[in-house]
Amino acid sequence: MKLSHMVLMIGLVGLSACSGRERDIRLHYLKTNSGTPEEFAILPNKPLETPNDLNALPAPTPGATNRTAQTPRSDAVAALGGNPARLDESGTPRGDGALINRASRFGRDAGIRQQLAAEDLEFRKRKSLFSWKIVPEDEYYKAYRAQWLDTYGVLDAFRRAGVRTPSAPPEGWDD
Repeated sequence: MKLSHMVLMIGLVGLSACSGRERDIRLHYLKTNSGTPEEFAILPNKPLETPNDLNALPAPTPGATNRTAQTPRSDAVAALGGNPARLDESGTPRGDGALINRASRFGRDAGIRQQLAAEDLEFRKRKSLFSWKIVPEDEYYKAYRAQWLDTYGVLDAFRRAGVRTPSAPPEGWDD
């Protein structure tokens, strides 16, 4: 076998090894640069309604909400069986004030998301061996590997303890 054939085969094997976790890597990167429309970002307008009396229409108010505009928070509350009229201007149910006060009795940090993102980035940098990569890889898998749950091990432990468990796909079914 020629040396060029051997180099070509090693290169092809190396490239094929890079494609194994493509589906899992996409789960962490929600933005897409594929140039195609994101089907979940397209929201249809609510249907137009013809009023009973066209002469009794209110005057247009600049900056006011449109009756056909999307209201995703109120729509979600209504779809889950709640009453969207009970939401205050921040989107919090009016009757949940006592619950929110109790949960935040020791204080709450308005910038907790930014703080957690910075701490997560620092943790991943500490767990990363090199700052440069030859082949792009998902740093979440490497940083949090020690915290993974062995799902089939837990499933087997519950079954050995006599707990009724639902069926699960066999190991390796999606590889």
